[in-house]
Amino acid sequence: MQRAVEVNGNTYLWPGRPVVVVCIDGGDPEYLSRFLADGSVPNIARFVREGFATVADGSMPSVTCTNNMSIICGVPPSVHGISGNFYLDAATWEPVAMTGPELLRSTTILSAFANAGARVVSITAKDKLRRQLGKDLDVSRGHVSFSSEHADRCTLADNGIENVLEYVGMPKPDMYSTALSLFVLEAGIKLLAERRPDLMYLSLTDYVQHKFAPEDAEARAFYRQLDDAFGRLAGQDIVLALTADHGMSDKSNAAGEPNVIWLQDVLDAKFGAGETTVICPITDAFVAHHGALGGFVRVWSKGKVAPQAIIDAVSALDGVDLALGREAACRLFDQPADREADVVVVGRKDVCIGSAARLHDLAGLRGHRLRTHGALAETKVPFILNRPLNEAYRQKAACMPIDSWRIFDFALNGVRP
Repeated sequence: MQRAVEVNGNTYLWPGRPVVVVCIDGGDPEYLSRFLADGSVPNIARFVREGFATVADGSMPSVTCTNNMSIICGVPPSVHGISGNFYLDAATWEPVAMTGPELLRSTTILSAFANAGARVVSITAKDKLRRQLGKDLDVSRGHVSFSSEHADRCTLADNGIENVLEYVGMPKPDMYSTALSLFVLEAGIKLLAERRPDLMYLSLTDYVQHKFAPEDAEARAFYRQLDDAFGRLAGQDIVLALTADHGMSDKSNAAGEPNVIWLQDVLDAKFGAGETTVICPITDAFVAHHGALGGFVRVWSKGKVAPQAIIDAVSALDGVDLALGREAACRLFDQPADREADVVVVGRKDVCIGSAARLHDLAGLRGHRLRTHGALAETKVPFILNRPLNEAYRQKAACMPIDSWRIFDFALNGVRP
């Protein structure tokens, strides 16, 4: 009987060859559709032809922390608890970054396999993800967990590896560059060749997708670099699985300016300043990407304004797709109820929703159209395996929608030997 590991209620078979899962941050299917059609990504084209490919559904909100945790834990947000990059602690009325490992309520697939004796590697572009991806991972036992953002700070004690810049043979990448993602892949390729871990998770950054549309030459050049790296990974006799945390949409108006609903300003005018608090779950330290503007926000009432009154006011705004109370939002989007707001607001594909205009720094967007995510429109992501599915998973794929958080399930359980 083949060895298996139980994680968060799911069973995963022990890998017969290394399994490498890559999260292409911001990897909207429109990029691959265009580049597959024009022949720019021959290795991915081969995976699609010889393996398995579809478009999967990511978790809501369609932001980085939520979906990386869904992928790495193999469960939706209602189970793992990470409902955004940012949320409001209703006990203190203070916003909280959701990057601490203590906020993650589930075991990661990596740590479960590591505890069962597997060798694992986790490399991410941004350090904000590293601690959650590496939760309960004892790097003293030969595992590796680091970010390209802090590749110059790695130690054996904290990361399971040192002298990373020298090891990879690349300088420390700038935070706003293609190199931040390419460093992750080059490090993964070398570690795979030299250490041959059983499981590897590589999470990239969406700098390119925020800045360049699929028709832009810069986007094509980046995807050609990704494709080359994917080919070198797949050439090492592995199961390679590609997905994304979220897609990306143009949310600018005809003049090229961000098409924004300043929701906190709207609610303050309607109900009075200080009666409600709008939190943008897309918020992180890298506002030059998106100015903390996305297609999904949460609204808390301090008690005087009923949630239904907020829903009624917000639903009437042009550009709002959905305004839902806590119970409906948790049911529809599979969210943890204790971290959900009184009201959830989702924008139309071409619209972003902010807090108060004065609280958003849009300087980093000058000269570029706003491309961002967070809404339902950005939940569609690629789901690609370089090897064909076995019969059971072929039937499963044919009969049900596929969630992106099932990528490890398909890579470990669904691929032919």
